[in-house]
Amino acid sequence: MRRYVLSRLGVAVVLLVAVTMVIFAILRLAPGGPLDAYAPPSAPLTHAARLALSKALGLNHPLPIQYLDWVWQAVHGNLGLSAAEDFVPVSTLIATHVGPTLALMGTGVAIGIVLGVGFGVLSAQYQYGVTDFGLTLFGFLGLAMPAFLAGLLGLYVFSIQLGWFPSGGDQTPGQPATVGQFLYHLILPALILSFNQIAGFMRYTRSALLEVRHEDYVLTATAKGASTFRVVMRHELPNALLPVVTMVGASIPNLIGGAVFLETIFDWPGMGQLFVTAVVARDYATIMGMTLVVAIVVLVGNLVTDVAYSAIDPRIRYAK
Repeated sequence: MRRYVLSRLGVAVVLLVAVTMVIFAILRLAPGGPLDAYAPPSAPLTHAARLALSKALGLNHPLPIQYLDWVWQAVHGNLGLSAAEDFVPVSTLIATHVGPTLALMGTGVAIGIVLGVGFGVLSAQYQYGVTDFGLTLFGFLGLAMPAFLAGLLGLYVFSIQLGWFPSGGDQTPGQPATVGQFLYHLILPALILSFNQIAGFMRYTRSALLEVRHEDYVLTATAKGASTFRVVMRHELPNALLPVVTMVGASIPNLIGGAVFLETIFDWPGMGQLFVTAVVARDYATIMGMTLVVAIVVLVGNLVTDVAYSAIDPRIRYAK
């Protein structure tokens, strides 16, 4: 197991370096440059001021040297200063915005797993029945509908028309900030974010259950007179959940992409909203800092998924 974990960790580090190199190069080679974020159009910098600022920020060095300098500073916890947020340290901005995003993503994936696996069991249990067809239609809709469209529809129906949930923010203006208020504002965007996750987990669970249904250990348990509930929960479901474990790690990029849209739609004070603000303002330091954090989250999620999968099924690590 140790050898397998170290090999996967090595791959994750290589991928992290590759991702940051590509994003760094794209940002530097894009039209304009980092200096544009520090100079408003109404008061452009003089040539001498641009040279001085470029030297102060290390932008007068070749691109590889700039990247290595950024990596050195990032390793020591310095991600630069945000030009769009009054030169606040990027690490401080990320620290204040990462909590709401993790709460949104964590709640969304938890709802997706619970409801997705539950619906998958029902769909497999009533294969080709009305329940199965209805849930299959729901799954196709969940997989096909993009997050921004689901967010707009959910906001219009449940906030504007029905008034069941607030339309944005993480607290109600004019009321004390409480955990209850936070959860009340979290429910609707988390449910919408989980829409795609529920559909994906449901389809994986249904397919996996149908595959193991005719295995010898399932047929033996049924022949011994075990109840349907016991057969499903004790024999079918534990073996069918292996593909679902893999999907947890694979769903992280979709969760991040969906969170960016939903945080903008619901004015949720997370990293998605911060990222959109940074892109509009061409805040290179914030974009690079958030890219690093997102890449680490995705790679750590996939690493944990690989380790969990290999712990459940030892054949995975022995095959490497």
